[in-house]
Amino acid sequence: MAKSDHLLSILAATTRVGGGVQSAAEIAMMMGVPCNHRFLKFLGDNVKAGRLRRLVKGYYESRLTPPEADVAIYLLIRKLRRGFLNYVSLESQLSYSGEISQIVMDRVTVMTKGRSGCFETPYGVIELTHTKQPLERLISNVYFDSEISMYRATNDQAIADLKSVRRNLHMLEV
Repeated sequence: MAKSDHLLSILAATTRVGGGVQSAAEIAMMMGVPCNHRFLKFLGDNVKAGRLRRLVKGYYESRLTPPEADVAIYLLIRKLRRGFLNYVSLESQLSYSGEISQIVMDRVTVMTKGRSGCFETPYGVIELTHTKQPLERLISNVYFDSEISMYRATNDQAIADLKSVRRNLHMLEV
């Protein structure tokens, strides 16, 4: 089997079990090769050939078996800040729960215990904002959304997060 075909079969298998977004290091590990400069060039060649799509630096999906579009951005968020608490909050959560009438398009706002960052992806912009709040306080103010396999803030927590990061509060329905 050609190396490119092996790559696509591995990515197809991950999509079938709920994956679909992989880091370069994960793909190298699954293929049993080192993640070195040569391997990264191989991934780049597959992007140019249309077999892979680069989501952000170091993260890829198969063009033949991509993850479902409505959850793909959340798969990527979990990969970007693996090992840290991440939860949908701020404008994204308040729009989702109907607390603000504006619908957030092409952007997901996420609070994280990891570092802040903003990532432009084919699925929209991921805005990660660091929170200094202790986990003990956050645990009771977030809930798990099984549709996206991520935590979401309660409305009170999302509003508190807006205030703590000094975001615009004018959009809140009073």
